[in-house]
Amino acid sequence: MDDARLKRLRWRARRGTRELDALFGGWLDTCYADADEATRMAFDQLLEAQDPDLWDWVMAYARPPRDDWQAIIDDIRARNHL
Repeated sequence: MDDARLKRLRWRARRGTRELDALFGGWLDTCYADADEATRMAFDQLLEAQDPDLWDWVMAYARPPRDDWQAIIDDIRARNHL
């Protein structure tokens, strides 16, 4: 795995709240290395979303506009018993 890419993602996974930091940073730490390239790219793009949207998606108040993002959100929710 490209160290520069991982460092950039780790920085971008740091969000405006501890909760989002833990959820997205946790997925990065536990799942990213084993994910296929399409999922990795989707995660990278997902991190471009605004924090309120990410929070709504993780809390299931809304659904993201893309199915691949929803799959990552579903995995985050399952891993964190949300």
